[in-house]
Amino acid sequence: MAVELVPYTPRWCSEFALEASALRKALGDTIVAIHHIGSTAIPGILAKPVIDVLCVVTSLAAVDAAAPRMQVLGYTAKGEHGIAGRRYFQKKDSRGVRSHHVHVFCLGADHIEGHLAFRDFLLAHPTKAAQYAEMKALALANHLLTRQAYQESKKPFIFALLPEAIRWYRLQRGH
Repeated sequence: MAVELVPYTPRWCSEFALEASALRKALGDTIVAIHHIGSTAIPGILAKPVIDVLCVVTSLAAVDAAAPRMQVLGYTAKGEHGIAGRRYFQKKDSRGVRSHHVHVFCLGADHIEGHLAFRDFLLAHPTKAAQYAEMKALALANHLLTRQAYQESKKPFIFALLPEAIRWYRLQRGH
């Protein structure tokens, strides 16, 4: 499937807020926090027009039990989807195009810190965010149009930046 990258729009923040409210109702008391992650959370960079949501919960069993309520919201449960300890949901819009990804982890899971550190680091370091945007534009210019090729093209940048982002994130949080 081809990847579409579009310029940032503030509308994504509003869409996230609406979705977060619906997710709180669907997942109930197991929710500890909901975060807007991914490129749609970072002003100024190209992004797939898909809202990535990180839900931090107290119980994956409660999330599994809430799958029917997630389905009512239009989500398809994908299980761990390649990451142990995660629950992953996808939602499509009225055209059948993916519009939302929900990544659910239990409080304390390592992946939570990685997602938040990467997002917050790019928000606080516009030069790094611009480098990330440039890398994404280059991937598009090089015709890396499949989802798989696009994801693979981002890995070196993300994996190189993540340790620095995590160190910075921990310092910001007093750790």
